[in-house]
Amino acid sequence: MRSNNPVFSRRGFSRDNGYAGFNAAPQAGGPAGGTQQGNPYAQPAGNPYAQNPYAQQDLQYGAPQTPVTARGVMTMDDVVARTAMTLGTVVVTAVLSWLLLPVDEANLGKSYAIGVGAGLVAMVLALVQSFKRRPTPALILSYAAFEGVFLGVISSAVSTYIADGVVAQAVLGTMAVFAGVLVAYKAGWIRVNRRFYGFVMAAALGFVLLMAVNMLFAVFGGGDGLGFRSGALGIVFGVIGIILGACFLALDFKQVEDGVAYGAPREEAWLAAFGLTLTLVWIYMEFLRLLSILNSD
Repeated sequence: MRSNNPVFSRRGFSRDNGYAGFNAAPQAGGPAGGTQQGNPYAQPAGNPYAQNPYAQQDLQYGAPQTPVTARGVMTMDDVVARTAMTLGTVVVTAVLSWLLLPVDEANLGKSYAIGVGAGLVAMVLALVQSFKRRPTPALILSYAAFEGVFLGVISSAVSTYIADGVVAQAVLGTMAVFAGVLVAYKAGWIRVNRRFYGFVMAAALGFVLLMAVNMLFAVFGGGDGLGFRSGALGIVFGVIGIILGACFLALDFKQVEDGVAYGAPREEAWLAAFGLTLTLVWIYMEFLRLLSILNSD
């Protein structure tokens, strides 16, 4: 599995190729031996969970192969716990940076510099983890800490100079999108398959390219660039950004579901938490930007 946010490529729960269960329903609790159709962890022959050290140990001592629900494999509790740790780190550092890095006139430059610097470090750490084949908890939590500092400074500035209460609205909006997508996914209203994946990735690529071009025009030409982040166009693209974030949440849920069903190694719960955190940060930032535009008009 390689968990990423809308900026990065998504490959589902896979070792070398393929998309986990995008064309097949998970076979939770299936047999551990033999090749399982659609299981990205299945091997051509022998133990399909050969990456699981506990399964190897069982084979060494002649014991039955470790079932999907045994120790050493990822469970939903693992994903929830790691996600809580990662998001908790983001929230704690965001609150601390809000309190310790005031954005008043006397400290605005310093606070902005620290916030932007933390954001750049978080981006680098996220890219490093995204291209690693195995999760590094320290790296993921470090990303969360620096991302929290960035979000704290930006949120404080928006609350101070645009409108008080916008941050709370953005948080509530993010929570509402998460809950709504989760309910829709569990109810079967959202079907994550290859067509869905391809559409979301194409839309996300176009969105990111447009935002990059807009930023370049803003940097070198001044003003709001092409206007994609202000006025009526800014509102439209803000809504599009939130919808894209919701689509990536559905992909995250599919990755988690398949990883649990197919017996992914427990360490990959960190990648699931990493992907969910990146997506939720994306949605929060889009809400914050959209609400800022609405309150500044």
